[in-house]
Amino acid sequence: MMIVAIVGGGPAGLNAALVLARANHQVLLFDNEKPRNAVTGHMHGFITREGIAPGRFRRLAHHELRQYPNVKRFVVTISEAKRLTDGTFVITTKKGKQVKAERLLLATGLKETLPSVPGLSRYYGKSVYSCPYCDGYELSGKSLAVITESSNGVGLAATIKQWSSKLHLFTNGKGTLTSTDRELLQKLGVTLHTERIKVLAGQDGKLREVVLQDGTRIACGGGFVSTYWQHAGSLAQQLGCKLADHGGIWQDGKGRTSVAGVYTAGDAMSISPAQAVLAAGDGVRAAISLNQDVAQSRLNAHTKSHHINK
Repeated sequence: MMIVAIVGGGPAGLNAALVLARANHQVLLFDNEKPRNAVTGHMHGFITREGIAPGRFRRLAHHELRQYPNVKRFVVTISEAKRLTDGTFVITTKKGKQVKAERLLLATGLKETLPSVPGLSRYYGKSVYSCPYCDGYELSGKSLAVITESSNGVGLAATIKQWSSKLHLFTNGKGTLTSTDRELLQKLGVTLHTERIKVLAGQDGKLREVVLQDGTRIACGGGFVSTYWQHAGSLAQQLGCKLADHGGIWQDGKGRTSVAGVYTAGDAMSISPAQAVLAAGDGVRAAISLNQDVAQSRLNAHTKSHHINK
């Protein structure tokens, strides 16, 4: 039985914990209880859990894990992780407590920063979202604001057209659009606004208007925003894990990082939020890889011992 530490208590970490517990490993699950999706009231796209509140999803997961005595969950923040010369790991909590583990799975997720649009935080997660596949259905047919300060406006608008044909793209005075971009937006029927946004207006989290600096008011019943993403912590960097070109933790397609004994799952791999069901699947994949590697190590040890004793 291996001692496996999982850092991160979202869908990826929770599902990895379940698979590893059922493989008879000792699982130490570290969760700081600061999920990125806490701002939203519902999760979507997860069969049998459609529309569930993120908090309830987590409570159900904790209840299911409690039936496995080999899972221990700790509500703490992990601030440091170190790989020792013998291949094991020491992880340190924010309060200085140290725990040893033989394998480490990083499911730390992402932190996001909203564009500097006055009033945006009042509507984010209630009527303005980041993922159309998660929340587009509820906004179908409405006049929608698409807010982005980067160069992804055309692609984002083209995707959101699947849910509404009445789109307003706002660059907040920062986005860089080529003449080709502008032509494509016009062909898509998307109204472009390049002025800075003065404020978002509405009531009780429901967006009603986008007000520009010149006083122009555009009626919008909701919208989507392109946020800025970064790692929720520095554990991967501390351990020396290679990063992919897009900034996520590099992994071999099955959750193995560039550091032996360290695995990863969920949004931290891609620096782009995915639906919860995909993160949970990543957790399963990484857990299976971890267990297969343990089995292979055991087989290698027996093979070596057999040759020595011949």
